[in-house]
Amino acid sequence: MDISSLRNDFPTMRNNRGVYLDSACQSLRPDSVIEAILGYYNEYPSCGGRSVHAMGSRVSMAVDAAREALAGFFGTDDPDCYVFCKNATEALNTVAFGLSLKKGDTVVTTDSEHNSNHVPWLVLSEEKGTRRRYAKTTDEGELDMESFKESVEGGTKVVSIIHASNVTGCVMPVAEISEIAHDAGAKVIIDGAQAAPHMKVDLDKIDPDFYCLSMHKMLGPSGMGVLYGKSEELATLRPLSYGGGTVGLATYDSVKLTPAPEKFEAGLQDYAGIAGTKAALDYLSEAGMENVEAQDRKLMRQMVRETEDVKGLKLVGPSDPDRRSSVFSFNVDGLSPHDTALMLDNIDGIMIRSGLHCAHSFFEGKKIGGSARASVYLYNDAEDVSRFSSALRKAAEAFGR
Repeated sequence: MDISSLRNDFPTMRNNRGVYLDSACQSLRPDSVIEAILGYYNEYPSCGGRSVHAMGSRVSMAVDAAREALAGFFGTDDPDCYVFCKNATEALNTVAFGLSLKKGDTVVTTDSEHNSNHVPWLVLSEEKGTRRRYAKTTDEGELDMESFKESVEGGTKVVSIIHASNVTGCVMPVAEISEIAHDAGAKVIIDGAQAAPHMKVDLDKIDPDFYCLSMHKMLGPSGMGVLYGKSEELATLRPLSYGGGTVGLATYDSVKLTPAPEKFEAGLQDYAGIAGTKAALDYLSEAGMENVEAQDRKLMRQMVRETEDVKGLKLVGPSDPDRRSSVFSFNVDGLSPHDTALMLDNIDGIMIRSGLHCAHSFFEGKKIGGSARASVYLYNDAEDVSRFSSALRKAAEAFGR
């Protein structure tokens, strides 16, 4: 993977002298994705699955091609197991509220979840009387497997867990988790928002019942997410919304829904976003996910090495770069996370995230008041990391404690 050549595919890289290290929030987009989005509006801005004229048929073909690309990208056979939605948050909510859980049903998560895989279960416990258990993670954010095994004992209905943390970068052993959960009779939901952009994900091997992801983190359009579900699970899952393409036949007295995936895709879809999703998957496939993961690992090692002597630096997550994926969360003594982020932007145009990263319960449980977070992707290079490290050192020396 030629990083210098690859960077030229991204208009933001060509036109911005700053350093973008906020891909865990939202990635940049290559020309091919932008062109695919504009191509829909310029060439065939019509309705898929409804109109049979030439433009409508082209939309339907684009939707089918995107589902087929998803199946190939994630190592599964059936394109109809992929539902288009807004983001991983909507996908997780679709599953949580579509499973028809009842009072007393137990849901196991971890103490390190994103709000999108924490709050829906909290709401269900308040509204339906479901029970929640939390498997513990270590101080560095890695899953305590003994705690997990204890948590799933005793009639667990659902295990819902992150694949990779957007705070610590820790990658969970999801294939082992899935096997243990299934042996206990539980359905398995995986929040793959932070993992799918950065590593090869083979859903046949992992064997989840549901897998949720956001395309805006993996070179795709904002407002596009994907819900994968096994065909038998999607068949019984209740949709969140009804109408439009979800309806097979409706009378004054009854309704028959369309089969999955369409039964979950109410109303006119984001066809430009679907076209952009296909282009993003094609781009990542050509780059090779093994190469993407290797580049992330290389940059994480450099980032840890170049910042280990920064005054007052405290990492959130493992100090070993090989035990974290693409995120580098940290604090500097004497500086708030927001001040750190602003200083790096002012010093050398270094763009990072600061705050609680939509993982409030994690920070509350670890008694940490938030963090700054730098995150890398396939278009970042060694110079980006060196500029980050230099700016961070300057900020810490000038304003840290």
